[in-house]
Amino acid sequence: MKKDTHEFIHTYQGLGAFGMDRETDEQTLMFYLQKFSEDTFMKTFVPRLSDDELEKIYQCIHGFLKQHITEDEYHELFLKDR
Repeated sequence: MKKDTHEFIHTYQGLGAFGMDRETDEQTLMFYLQKFSEDTFMKTFVPRLSDDELEKIYQCIHGFLKQHITEDEYHELFLKDR
């Protein structure tokens, strides 16, 4: 059974713009991240990154996770291992 979902991308009707207001910014970021994480895109994009770029992306994401979610949330919501 699949654990991951990407439902937002299939129903979003709003703008794909950033800098207008907080709600639009949040929705645009969710849209971009779900499009970004799509398997076909990742298979094309990731191999083109340098080692330094891979590390920067990982450190950025990992840093935000550590800063904004608890360890329990990390396991339950991100890893889905509980």
